[in-house]
Amino acid sequence: MRKIEYCPISMKKLLTKMKDTSELMVDLGYSAVLYDDQDLAMEVLRLEDKMDVYDYHAQISAMLAARSVEDAESLSGILQIASAAENISNAAGDIAKIVLFTKGIPYELKKDLRLADETVTRNVVRPKAKVVGKSLADLKFEIETGMRVIAIRRGESWIYDPDPETVLKVEDIVFARGHDEGLPLLAEMITGEPFAHRVEEASGVEADLAKAVDIIVEMKNRSELAVGLAYMAVLFENKDVAQEVDQIEGEIDAMRAVLQRWVLEAAKHVEEVEILRGLLILSASTETISDAALKISNVVLRDVEPHPILAMAIRESDEIITRVEIGAGAEMDGKSLKDLELETETGMYVLAIKRGGRWTYNPRSKTTLEAGDLLFARGSRGGEELLQEMSLPHRINSKL
Repeated sequence: MRKIEYCPISMKKLLTKMKDTSELMVDLGYSAVLYDDQDLAMEVLRLEDKMDVYDYHAQISAMLAARSVEDAESLSGILQIASAAENISNAAGDIAKIVLFTKGIPYELKKDLRLADETVTRNVVRPKAKVVGKSLADLKFEIETGMRVIAIRRGESWIYDPDPETVLKVEDIVFARGHDEGLPLLAEMITGEPFAHRVEEASGVEADLAKAVDIIVEMKNRSELAVGLAYMAVLFENKDVAQEVDQIEGEIDAMRAVLQRWVLEAAKHVEEVEILRGLLILSASTETISDAALKISNVVLRDVEPHPILAMAIRESDEIITRVEIGAGAEMDGKSLKDLELETETGMYVLAIKRGGRWTYNPRSKTTLEAGDLLFARGSRGGEELLQEMSLPHRINSKL
């Protein structure tokens, strides 16, 4: 293990890097498992090393900044969030190791999980690809494939949330998020080669597999939502949102217990039980992510005075979390998510909708929005502005 050398870096920059990196790691980790992609898994482990460095610098910077008890109290929330981001990265590393050190998870489960939510893919720009020397604006990946480039690794450097003018170069490693159907199209554009579908064999696991699918999908989606809401709770110092994270964390604990019982029952019907070990690791890691989200929320729930630098770091993150309320007669009012095509039009992905006291997590395309709905979404800063415009009441919107 190499020695970490201290170098001065602002706490705000460190927190932003830790948030961006840990969230990217979770996306890459889950996608590595779904596609048995060892390259993606290795990317997660590389980023885990970076997170260790960031965490070290965050601790040193906090100690250097504390001159009094008041300073220490003010910095405690920062260290709590930095520690939570480190926990998330460790959990993502454990998820990635499912691909490297176990037999993964049952094929039947992966097949259904791919339909559950967005996925992240990794492709290397090859010399013969037509994308070489072109900007992301010229390539229009979102329109052509439905997938959005979220990061590029160029040598040892990372470009998070690249702007439209970013030009792709040979050997760039491109990471994109979107739905499974767009993966082959994107891969062919970036590599210049036909996409080869991986052939997988059924695992033979049949013991009430539908229940395991439902549990894993819910755990994954809710843990990711919990992280987003936790950062938003800190950003707006909102106890209601923080309490939602607390509730989600408790639900994930209960779901993990149910999944563990299912694995024990399924083991009776499977000759090679190693295929089920990945599920136990996946559920434990997902619970760790939700625990970390609660740790972030506790900054608000326990009335820790949030340091101003926290909000600054969260707002400067490459992928932000935002909340909008739909006004009467707004462009969104009365339309389904499918009709609005928010991901294409704004680049924002809807995490949840709150209607009255009821939450809908990871809403489907057929979900219809109503005036008064609170919409929680993640995406770019430019997408946030478009989303806000679409949520304005008709009487205001008409004056724009």
